Amino acid sequence: MLRKKTNGVARRPQRTSILSDVAEKSVDRRAFLRGSGLAIGGLAAISATGGTVTQATAATAADGAVETLKSVCTHCSVGCTVVAEVQNGVWTGQEPGYDSPFNLGAHCAKGASVREHAHGERRLKYPMKKEGGEWKRISWEQAINEIGDGMMNIREESGPDSVYWLGSAKHSNEQAYLFRKFAAYWGTNNVDHQARICHSTTVAGVANTWGYGAMTNSYNDIHNSRAIFIIGGNPAEAHPVSLLHVLKAKEENNAPLIVCDPRFTRTAAHADEYVRFRPGTDVALVWGILWHIFENGWEDKEFIRTRVWGMDQIRDEVKKWTPEEVERVTGTPGKQLRRVAHTLANNRPGTVIWCMGGTQHTNGNNNTRAYCVLQLALGNMGTEGGGTNIFRGHDNVQGATDLGVLSHTLPGYYGLSGGAWAHWARVWGEDGDWLAGQFAKVTGADGKEKSLQNLKGIPVSRWIDGVLEDPENMDNPNKVRAMVLWGHAPNSQTRQAEMKTAMEMLDMLVVIDPYPTVSAVLHDRTDGVYLLPAATQFETHGSVTASNRSLQWREKVVDPLFESKPDHVIMGMFAKKFGWSDRFFRNIEMEDDVTPNVESITREFNSGLWTIGYTGQSPERIKLHMENQHTFDRTTLKAVGGPADGDYYGLPWPCWGTAEMGHPGTPNLYDMSKPVSEGGLTFRARFGVERDGDNLLAEGVYSKNSEIQDGYPEFTMQMLMDLGWDGDLTDEERASIEAVAGPKTNWKTDLSGGIQRVAIKHECAPFGNAKARAVVWTFPDPIPLHREPLYTPRRDLVADYPTYEDRHDYRLPTLYASIQKNDFSKEYPIILTSGRLVEYEGGGDETRSNPWLAELQQDMFVEVSPRDANNLGLRDGEQVWVEGPEGGKVKVMAMVTERVGEGVAFMPFHFGGHFQGEDLRHKYPDGADPYVLGESTNTAQTYGYDSVTQMQETKTTLCKIWAA
Repeated sequence: MLRKKTNGVARRPQRTSILSDVAEKSVDRRAFLRGSGLAIGGLAAISATGGTVTQATAATAADGAVETLKSVCTHCSVGCTVVAEVQNGVWTGQEPGYDSPFNLGAHCAKGASVREHAHGERRLKYPMKKEGGEWKRISWEQAINEIGDGMMNIREESGPDSVYWLGSAKHSNEQAYLFRKFAAYWGTNNVDHQARICHSTTVAGVANTWGYGAMTNSYNDIHNSRAIFIIGGNPAEAHPVSLLHVLKAKEENNAPLIVCDPRFTRTAAHADEYVRFRPGTDVALVWGILWHIFENGWEDKEFIRTRVWGMDQIRDEVKKWTPEEVERVTGTPGKQLRRVAHTLANNRPGTVIWCMGGTQHTNGNNNTRAYCVLQLALGNMGTEGGGTNIFRGHDNVQGATDLGVLSHTLPGYYGLSGGAWAHWARVWGEDGDWLAGQFAKVTGADGKEKSLQNLKGIPVSRWIDGVLEDPENMDNPNKVRAMVLWGHAPNSQTRQAEMKTAMEMLDMLVVIDPYPTVSAVLHDRTDGVYLLPAATQFETHGSVTASNRSLQWREKVVDPLFESKPDHVIMGMFAKKFGWSDRFFRNIEMEDDVTPNVESITREFNSGLWTIGYTGQSPERIKLHMENQHTFDRTTLKAVGGPADGDYYGLPWPCWGTAEMGHPGTPNLYDMSKPVSEGGLTFRARFGVERDGDNLLAEGVYSKNSEIQDGYPEFTMQMLMDLGWDGDLTDEERASIEAVAGPKTNWKTDLSGGIQRVAIKHECAPFGNAKARAVVWTFPDPIPLHREPLYTPRRDLVADYPTYEDRHDYRLPTLYASIQKNDFSKEYPIILTSGRLVEYEGGGDETRSNPWLAELQQDMFVEVSPRDANNLGLRDGEQVWVEGPEGGKVKVMAMVTERVGEGVAFMPFHFGGHFQGEDLRHKYPDGADPYVLGESTNTAQTYGYDSVTQMQETKTTLCKIWAA
C-alpha cells in the first residue's frame, strides 16, 4: 500500500523535530545535515533551508575530503553493500555498492535511507530509567550497576533461569557469538532471537531433510533457474533487490515464475502463474502438485534411487491427495495444479523459494519439509539453478542462528548435550565443572536430579508464558522475573494483550536498542524499566552472513553517536559487573577492560565452529573479498583472477578447515559436480547409516574425484585409521585429536581441523555421503501431513485433518486440540493473515522513525475483499475494528482490495505505538517517539505454535471486522 502524501513529513505531530524547525530559522549546512538526514538532497536540501549555493574553494575542498567506507544494509538478508561517504567524521552521503554481486548498484527504499537510521533524531541518546512514571536520564555506570545488582538478586533468589536474555538478528556474527557465550556464562538456556519467529521451522525442516538448515544455493544462482516456484514469500516487498535476480532468470531463460500465495502480492504481479490457496494448506497444495508428478511419472527416478530415502512412504501419502480432495481443502482447482506440475517437470532445474508465509504455522515444519520433498522428487537438489532458496528477513538472522543465539543449541548447532558443552568448554579454555556450576539443577518426574544446562530453554515466542504460567506446569524452576530485550521488537510477536500483562508482572524490563521500541510503551509500568542506547551497526564493525551463507565485513562508518555503545561493549560491561569478565575474555584480545577486539572474537568462533564450516573465514579473507568485490562473477560468485582468485564471494559456509587451508567456500550445497576442495558437497550423513534395514547412505554416487566411490558415514579418527589415511595427519593434529577422544574424535570436535583436512585431501565430505530423508522419523509427523489450523474456519475438515494433541516442550505446556475443539468460526468468520511492506522492516521502530520512509506509509491498515467489505458495510479509507477470537482488537484503516480473496483479511506487522484504539505516543521518552505509530496486528493475533520449534502461527487465525 503506497499512497503518496502531499506534505513532506508524517502527519502526526512530533514533540521535537528539526524538520519542523528549519523553516523558522537559518542554519548552516553541516548543522542541518547532521540533524536532519538530508545529505542526499543536494540542492533540494539547500533550498529546503532557504540557503544558496556558493562557490567552493581549493582550501575548503581539501578540508572536506570525502572518505568512502563499505558497510552492509541492516534490512533483510540479501546483504546489499552500502558505500558511505564520510567527511570530517560525519556521514554525509551514501551510494549503493555497484561492485557488489548481490545488489549490483541497487537499493530498495529501506536500503536507500539507512544513513538516516544511524543519524536519526528519534534515537535513544542516553541511558534512561522509568521512575515514578517519568523517564529520567541516568549514566551508564548507574544503569549497569542498578540492572546488574537487580539481576544478581533475582539470580540469588530464583536462579539464573529467572532472567531471560533475548538477543538479536541485528547483532554482527561476533556480537551474536559473544551473546550466546554470555548466556552460557550467566548459566541459562533462556536465550533466543528473531529466528525463532521467522525461520525456525525452515531450519528444522531443511536440516532434518538433507543436513544443513540454510539456503542451499544463492540469489545469484537463480540466474541459472529454468523455473521459479515461490510459495509463502513476497520478495518484491520483503527482499526487493532479490527480485533483480529472479527477473533476470525469468527474462533471460524464459523461466516461468509460479507464485503460490493466499494474497495477490506485488510478487504475484510478475508471475506467469498465480495460484491462490487457503492460508494454512501448504502441505495439501504441494501434495496436490506431487500427485500429478507421480501420476505421470515425471519424477527423477534415478535421483530418488541414489540420493533419497523414504520417497515410497511419501507416495503413499500423496495418493490420498487427488485433485478433488486438494480443491476441497485448499480451494485451488486441480486443473491449475496439473499445469503447475507440468511446468515444473518440463523446466528443470527449477528453484523453490519461500519465506514466512510457509513457516509461521503450527505445522510449519511440515510445510518446509514438503517443499524439500518436491525438489527431491524433481531431482532439483545439488545443482546450479535448483535448490531451496530461503529468503531470510533480517540482515544477520542467518549468522545469529548459525552462532547459536537459540534456546536449544550452542553455536554451530552443536545442541546441548554433555559432548556439545565439552567441545565449547575446550574452545573457551573453560573448566567444564565451573561452567556446569553456573546452571541450576531440578528434580525430574522420575526423582532424578538433572541440570538445566542440558535442557532446552524457553523460546522467545513463549517468553510471556515464562512469566504467566504456573511454575508447577513448567520445567523452569521459577517464573521469568527479568526480561532483557536486546535488539528485538516485541510487537513482532503474537498475543500482545498477554504480553502487556507479562511486562507488568516483571521485576525488571531492560531494553537495549538504538530506538526505544514498543517495549517502552506497551505496558503501564511506572518503574523498573531501563532503556540503554545501543550503537547501530554502522557505528561498529564486524562480519554479517547473508541468506546465501556468504560472510561480509562491515567497516565502521562513524563513531557511536550520542551516548550509545556497541553491543559487544555493553556485554563487556555486564561481564565485568557479574565478576567473570577475565574468564569470559581469556582468549579474546581486549582494547580496554570492557571492549573486546572484534577480529579476535571472529578468530575464537573460527576455532570452534567446525560443524558448519565457519572456520575458514578469517577476518583477513572476508575483508579481502569486500575490497575486491569487482573481481567476482555476478552469477557463479567465483573470483576470476585478482587476490581472491578461485574463492566464492563471502566464502559461503561451509568454508572447510582453517583459513590457511584456503577452501574457497561452498556456493551450492550438495552439488556433487565439483570436488569438495572446490566447493562441492554430498548430502550429510547425520541420521545414521541404516533405518529399518534400509541403507541411508548414497547408492553409488559421490562428489567429483572422491576416493570413496559410494556412500560413506561421517569421518572420525577411527575411520581415518581404517582407511589408512591417518598417516596424512601432522604430529600437532594427531596430538590435538588424541586430547579430545582419541579414535572416537569426529570431524566436528577436532579443534585442529586435521580430520577435515585429510578427508578433503581425498576429496571426501567430512560429514559423509548419505541420502536425503523424505521421512523424518524423529518429528511428530514423520511424513508431512496437512493439519487444520487451531483457529480454522473449516469445521468440516477438523475430523479428517485434526491438529496435534496438547504437548509439553521447551519447558512449557503447548495447547493444540484443546483450542481447536472450540468452534470460533461463526463469530469470527474471516481468516486473518499478516505480512510485510516494502517501506518498513520487522517491528518497524527504526524504519517508522525514518522521515523518508515514514512519508511513504503513514497508516496501519487491513486489506478486505470488496465482497466482504460490502457485506460488512465497510468503506475504503475508513476506520474499522478487527478483533481476534482471544479478544485482542485493533482499530485500523480499511483498504478494500482484490489482493485478498473473499473470507481473508491481511494486515502488515510493522506497526506499534497504538494499543486497542489508544495512542501511546505520550509514553515515549521525549524526542524518541517514531514519526508513524499504529496498531500492531499481533494484538489481534492468537495462540498457536509449531510442534517442533515453537514458531508462532501468524498466517492463519480468525477475526471479525466492523466499522469503527
